[in-house]
Formats: sequence, C-alpha cells, structure tokens
Amino acid sequence: MTTALALLLLCLLLLSLAGLAATRHPWLPQLVRYGCAAVSAGFAGLGLAGLALEGGAPLLLPVGPPWAPLSLELDGLSAFFLVPLGLVGLAAMLYAAARETAAMPRRLVPYPLFLAGMALTVLAADGITLLLGFEAMSLASWALLAAGHVEEERREAARLYLGFALFGAACLIPAIGLMTGLAGDFSFAALRAAPPEGWRAGAVLLLVVAGAGAKAGLVPLHPWLPPAHAAAPAAGSALLSAAMTKVALYVLARLLLDLGGPAQPLWWGLPLMVLGAASAVLGGLRATQETDAKRLLACSTIEHVGLVALGLGLAAALRAADLGPLAALAAGAALLHLLAHAVFKALLFLAAGEMLHGAGARRLDGMGGLIHAMPLVGWCALAGAAAAAALPPLAGFAGEWLLFQALLAAWRVGALGFQILVMAALAAAALGTALGAAAMLRFWGLAFLGRPRTPRTLGAQEAAPLPRGVLAGLAGLAALLGLLPGPLLGLAAPALQRITGHAGLPEFTLLSVSASAPAADYAPLAVLLLLALAGLGLAALLRRLSPWPSRRAPPWDGGFMAPPAHLPFGDPATQPSAAGFAQPLHRMLGTPLLAAQEHLRAAAPGDPVPARFESRFEDPAGRWLLAPLARGRDRVAAVLERLRDLGLRQFIGLALGTLVALLALLALWPSLAGAA
Repeated sequence: MTTALALLLLCLLLLSLAGLAATRHPWLPQLVRYGCAAVSAGFAGLGLAGLALEGGAPLLLPVGPPWAPLSLELDGLSAFFLVPLGLVGLAAMLYAAARETAAMPRRLVPYPLFLAGMALTVLAADGITLLLGFEAMSLASWALLAAGHVEEERREAARLYLGFALFGAACLIPAIGLMTGLAGDFSFAALRAAPPEGWRAGAVLLLVVAGAGAKAGLVPLHPWLPPAHAAAPAAGSALLSAAMTKVALYVLARLLLDLGGPAQPLWWGLPLMVLGAASAVLGGLRATQETDAKRLLACSTIEHVGLVALGLGLAAALRAADLGPLAALAAGAALLHLLAHAVFKALLFLAAGEMLHGAGARRLDGMGGLIHAMPLVGWCALAGAAAAAALPPLAGFAGEWLLFQALLAAWRVGALGFQILVMAALAAAALGTALGAAAMLRFWGLAFLGRPRTPRTLGAQEAAPLPRGVLAGLAGLAALLGLLPGPLLGLAAPALQRITGHAGLPEFTLLSVSASAPAADYAPLAVLLLLALAGLGLAALLRRLSPWPSRRAPPWDGGFMAPPAHLPFGDPATQPSAAGFAQPLHRMLGTPLLAAQEHLRAAAPGDPVPARFESRFEDPAGRWLLAPLARGRDRVAAVLERLRDLGLRQFIGLALGTLVALLALLALWPSLAGAA
C-alpha cells in the first residue's frame, strides 16, 4: 500500500513536468488537471484502505542524504488525514478542469506540486521527509498565489503568505532538531521512543505551535489567510482552506500528541486550547464583518480551525491527567469536525467561484437574488452554509456537539486553574460557533435572496454540468457525513489510538453517537425525521388556514415607496447591505476586539452632496504583529545598507569574528548538551 502511494507521488511529479510543456500541446492542461483528480481519488481510496488494514513497515525512498534517508509510512493518523486531502483534491481539480482554461505553465505546475507536498507531509515517516513535504507544500501554494497576478493587492497577498511560510519553516526545522537531539535518528520510531523533556519539551511545544499554527491560520499568526484565499482561484482557495490547513493540523497532532509522548504534563495542551479558543472567536467575528465572499469564508476557516485545535489541545491535557476516555472523546470530536470542515468548506469555496463566474462579483453588495438564476448552486451553497453553521443533521454539528460534551466533562481534572480555563474555552467556543452561524446566514442571505443588485447579477446563469456535479457531490457528502457520525468515529479509531494512546472510543452505533454511556445520545436520522415532520406539518397547516392559493409576488420592500424608473433593480435602501447586516455585532463586539469605527459625513445645509457613511475595522494582528515587524524590517534594511560602506579590513574582521563565535559555540556545545 505504501508503494502504491509512492507511485502516486511520482505521478504528481510527472504531471508537474508535463505542465511545463502545456503551451506546446493543447491537450496537456486538461491531462494535468484530470490526472491530479485521479491521483487525489487514489489518495482518498488508499487512505480509507489504510484505516481498515495495517499500513506495513516504512518504505525507504531511493533519495535523500545517506545519514537521513527519506521514508514513507501509512499508519492510522496519516491514513485518516489522507482521506480529506484526497476528497478535496478530487473536487478542486475537477472544478479546475471545468473553469480554469489557462495553459500557462505557471498556472498548471503548482497544482500537482501542491498536492504532492501535502501528501508527502502526511505520509512522512521521519522528520526530514516531513520538513521536505511541508516546504514543498508552502512553496507550491505560494507559486499558485503568485501566478499571473498583476494587481498590487494580490502580489501583496502572495508576499505576506511567503513570509509566514518561511516563518513556519524557521520554527519547524529547529523543533525537529531539538526532538532528534544528539542521537541523529530522524525516524518517527526513534523520536517516539525518546520524547523531549525539560526545557527541550517547552521549546519544542512553542516552536511547533508557532510553525504549524502559522500554516493552519491560528491566531495571532492568521493575517495571511484572508488575503491569500481572496487572491487564489476558486480551486486553489478550496485546496488552501479545506486541505492545507488540515495538513498543518496533522503536523500539530503528529509532533505534539504522537511523537511528544504520553508522559507530558498538563500544560502540554494549554497553548492549543488558548489559541484555538481565541481563533474561534476572532475568526467568527471577522466573518460577520467581511463584505468579500471569499474573505468571509477564509475567516470562517480561522474559526473552524480554532475549534479543531481546541479539541486537540484538550485531548493532550486530558491524556496528561490520565483520563483516556475523555481524551479520546476530545480527539474524536476534533477529527470528526476536521473531516466535516474539509468537505463543506471546499463546497463553499467552489460555490463562491461559481458565484464569481455567474454574477461577476465577490462582494456581497454586488449580488442578490442568485437563487433564481443559479438554483442548484444556491441550494448546494445553502447545504454548505448550514453545515458550517453547525445545524443538525449536517456534517458540522456532530463534531462540535462532541467537543462541547468533552469540555463540559473536563471538570474531572482536579486543577482549579485548568477548570477555569476550560470554562473560558467553552464560552469562547460557544461564542465562536454562534458568530460563525451568523456569518453563514449573512453570506447566503445577501448573495442568494432578495433582488439582484447589479445587471450582471440579473443575467447570471446556472453552472455548467461538471461544476454542478462537483457541488452536488460535495453537498451530498456533507449530508452523508452528518448522518453517520458513529461509523466515522469507528473509522477514525486507528488515528485516535495513535494520538491518545487509548483504545476506547466514544459510545456510538450506526444511527447514534454519545459522549458516554450515561450521557445523552445524538441520533441524526431521528433529528432529520423530526425536522421533516415539523416542516411538512407546518406547510400543511399554513395551506389549510390560508384562504387563497399560493402565488408568486415581489419581495417585501420594507414599506418603502416604489423605486423611480432610473432604478430598475429597486432602491438600494430597501435591501439590507453587508455593512448594515453586520452593524449590531460591529458595535457590540467589533469595537473592543477589532477597533471598529463608524463615520458619518453629512453635507452642509443646502449642499446637495449626499451624506456618506463609512464603516471599517482592523484586525488586532495588524497592529500588534505586522506593524512592528514592518518597522523592524525597515531598521534591519537600514543597518544592512550601512554594511555596504564597510572597508576591506572591517569586512575581514566581521568574518573572523563570526568564525570565532561559531568555534566557541562548537566547543561549548557538549557541556550545554550534557547540562540539558
């Protein structure tokens, strides 16, 4: 099985080489895209097979340095993460085959390399292979962002993303080095046998959370995520949000929960819990304020990634407290929600791509009424938005419900400080979930309901057959995952065993799932039946009580008078705008958390100029992280400019001083390592 996966990686490399000749052969671009889709389907299939069967011994690759040969292995954890990677890759590449017609190599080559980097990271059996795959993933995704963009905003998004990608590498490389120590064996088996201790454990924890958290989009290392998703094509956005962030979460789970060892103290999971809770709140709040559809979905990703990270951190803390069943519950909630998010977020980003193609707009104020012009896209987007809002019985509910059950049961840990932290995390997760639901209501309502706001929206057309099939398939999969949370937990048993060390699972059957035997059950099929009966009963009651037959009429205009002839799409004041929809949350939570501001510029008496209302907000990471980094960059650049004026003697002295410092460090290293 591992050999088959290695061959699929080789196929991706060959497809990237084929993309270089795409301009000379018109059939090659589609071959590359459909080939990537086929390889992705192979990843998903082999991942499912790996969850059911033993993966076998690691496979040594005929490449790499002699002191650290590259190796691949398919265990329970890597097999589980390979499934969402394959599903998202299949959907994204089929969509790209239908909508992306460019044959330029710089638009084709990054796709297979991006998929190969993600798969290599997940399948790595040693630290060097993991780092190689992680950096290949980062550079290929940066190339995908930077390809063909001439707008300054998109170039700035690519530069910002590259900066955070390099920061992630600068953190993960020393983290792997510290975990390896002086033994020099980078294999996961050796790292698992000798987990870090003392100050090395603390350093590894901080470096891994910073390095992988930056790629996952955890607060405060999230500023790259909204502009990058807005700049990428729809298929690229789906891969970035629904697949790449999952690979970053895999790195967190592998290095901290698996290779970190079961004997770590209680504080081992606290950074993930704190950053996950903060990400859920800030991501959900930002999603309620964004007016760009793709930025809104990107901020929603920050929220959901935060919930998954919260679950992983809680699992690490509960395992340290020797509460194996609760740790398995928290980790199961995280993995279940991770899989669900991969499916419904890919669905939403591809639906946003169809909205851009059909309506010619990404801003919510430039859409409206798309449900009439694009009904299938609208209903599929509604399924994705309902799943993202955690509405039962769709895919987003079960994982969040189990996470709340785990948080409510975490009082069994006796430490008072930990109990206070858990209650704060529970409140933050609940707030983030509510904000995420409000953001999804705002997204779908403004885009698909009401009247068309522009002529292009009025002339929008339904999606082509292949994109319709992709969206319908993802919507059906989101419903299926929501109806079968129990079997999915059973499927994830090898992954849970790997990261929690506990063989038990949350209580589940084919039709229900429960946190424990005495706890309440969640039966999604029963919930679906009750909702269907309630809906049919309400419809029948309204039809019976109504004295008139149903008929189609214009939407209610809020009591405003009829628009003049020069406004064929109606008066904009009669429909809620994106800023108006968000104003209550903008004033209540946006002011303290996002430095939200509102300005009303009224005209002077007698001046016919219309009044202007402006509303803005600022992410706190911009003030506290990006702005200081920009000032530091300018200072370093000024110092380096002065180095150009040094004389020959000064350059020689600088080189000798550096050499002496390195020799001194080399001489002191054995004593420092012995003290550690």
